Amino acid sequence: MVTETAPPRPTTGPVSLYEGNSIEELRHVVGEHLAPHRLTVLGEQRLPGRFRSFHEGPVALYDLGYGAPVCLRTGELPDFYNVILPYAGGGRVVANGTELASARSVAGPGDRVTMEWDAAALNGALAMSRQTVEQALAVRLGDLPQERLRFAPVLDPADPAVRSWLELAGAFREFAVSALGRQSRLGLQHFEKLLVEGLLDAQPHSLGRETADRGCALLPSALRRAADYCAEHADEALSVADIAQAARVSLRTLREGFRRHLDTTPLAYLRRVRLDRAHHDLLAIADGRATGTVTEVACRWGFTHLGRFSADYRRVYGHSPSQTLGRNA
Repeated sequence: MVTETAPPRPTTGPVSLYEGNSIEELRHVVGEHLAPHRLTVLGEQRLPGRFRSFHEGPVALYDLGYGAPVCLRTGELPDFYNVILPYAGGGRVVANGTELASARSVAGPGDRVTMEWDAAALNGALAMSRQTVEQALAVRLGDLPQERLRFAPVLDPADPAVRSWLELAGAFREFAVSALGRQSRLGLQHFEKLLVEGLLDAQPHSLGRETADRGCALLPSALRRAADYCAEHADEALSVADIAQAARVSLRTLREGFRRHLDTTPLAYLRRVRLDRAHHDLLAIADGRATGTVTEVACRWGFTHLGRFSADYRRVYGHSPSQTLGRNA
């Protein structure tokens, strides 16, 4: 389970939680810090196993290597989200009965996971408490979520946003054990928040439509009404006057609110909402969760000029819509 933040330690470098040749003892220590699991050794042990802590808190980071080919099975994961970050060796991950295309993955509360690793495998485990993730969602939604958040299970570094988040996780690994990281508890807390918020923005999830379009819940109420209206009617023909009427303010006040608080215009904000919707639809098609073409998706969200849609999409996501659609081809 994820523990509370420990007081800063004066030394640098990761803390060894276990190193040795007892697979059973290693399984027990890992189970205490993450989740209980069943473990089967599939072949001869070659190296000492090790389990190290880089940071423990609402967002915790470990690395783990069993030193032998193993298969481990969890029950339903408790109240945390676990991101697997392979560093060395190889393996495969099965989540809820489905083998994933990559071991670089994320599972959450209630998921059942089976993993097989070779003797050389060394993996990072980034654990985010469910409470921390839901608090971040509450800021976006205006209230705690009414359903359990589920992330898409595979982290795809071909997506520029995901790749940036993975680089951020690597930077956290270094910062957490640095002299400054040991001394700056507030700095670590900011880093934790950045990792949670970044994962919510970069990785598709079950509340994507509810959160990607609404901005911060601390916006003025009129601007929140405008943002909610854009999110709920993104597939309709809207004018600035429609948005102002929904927000119950004048056109001038609406434009000034978007400029001051969001540094954009109402129609530019609406275009970005629609672009996000199109992006999520294309990812769903690429993952086999939906069917369709780039043209169909663009038209669904009001983009009738395909060349302009492709240019806007590339500027935001770093690649063309067709590249998103064909990423798993």
